[in-house]
Amino acid sequence: MSAEGRYFDDGLVLRPTWRAYAFHLLLLAVTFCTATIAGTLFPFGPVDTLPGAETDPQTAAQWLEFLISLPSRYVGLLGGSIAGILTQPGHLAYGLRFSLSLLFILICHEMGHYIACRIYRVDATLPYFIPTPPMIGPAGTFGAFIKIMSPMPSRKAVFDIGVAGPIAGFLALIPIAVMGLLNVGGFQSHHIGIEFSNPLLIQLFNAFAGAGIQPGIGNPFYFAAWVGLLVTALNLIPSGQLDGGHALYAVFGAQVHRWTGRVAFVLMAVLSLLGWFIYNSPSGLLVTILLGIMMRVRHPQPYDDSPLDRKRRAIAAMVLVIFLLSFVPFPIRIAY
Repeated sequence: MSAEGRYFDDGLVLRPTWRAYAFHLLLLAVTFCTATIAGTLFPFGPVDTLPGAETDPQTAAQWLEFLISLPSRYVGLLGGSIAGILTQPGHLAYGLRFSLSLLFILICHEMGHYIACRIYRVDATLPYFIPTPPMIGPAGTFGAFIKIMSPMPSRKAVFDIGVAGPIAGFLALIPIAVMGLLNVGGFQSHHIGIEFSNPLLIQLFNAFAGAGIQPGIGNPFYFAAWVGLLVTALNLIPSGQLDGGHALYAVFGAQVHRWTGRVAFVLMAVLSLLGWFIYNSPSGLLVTILLGIMMRVRHPQPYDDSPLDRKRRAIAAMVLVIFLLSFVPFPIRIAY
């Protein structure tokens, strides 16, 4: 018996207990609620003003008063959003289009990993969804993850489990991105002061369909696809135990994996500084911190260290294309 569930008779594959199912479903339900609220708020929804924050503080006393009042204003903002969701069908529909689309992408991503673990009889937990307070975690969630509970049997398993998630999530977000570009199911939300840089996939769809979605303008499907592409890109950065790190390790081995993680950290640090001073984009700093942590995490060595076959190397090239279609060096720009 483990903390997460029971094992099958062969002692290899973990089977979750009802308590594990209940706990993971609870996390999913809370994330659904926070993501639905977040879908109606800045920067993804129509509500973008803290109550009483219509004027900018000028003096030190005004700044102090503003900071002291932030918690109550935040609670008021959440209360107003929840009231709108409960009383206005359009408000609820907007939030649901965002949350259901985003969670569909995240579930497909994590289940890609989970099913691949089952195929290779690798112990893994059910997906942990991470709810966050709306606006603090802008999308109402920091994503999801599964925890590997047993060693990897081979580099082939490392590769297949690592890339199954991004491939599944990427395929899931394509129809949502198309609906976003067609502006299905909602009015456009345009927030002055913040701009979203379109990943290459959105740009290609725009050019093909002539949809004309501009940075900073969107709808709940567009924003859900945008967040899904950002999650895909972050996971495919070739560092540590990110999905891209697993794929790189499986293709090139431990030494290349170790040095690529260091190079990725340095490049992201440079990009974050450029983004901050030139493009008013602070988002790269968090990614740099993440890569700094990943760089310190040693990748576990599989039992079978045999090189990958040509088929998987070809799939690795396809995963690189997915990364290029999803990655934006400066995803968010603050416009003054």
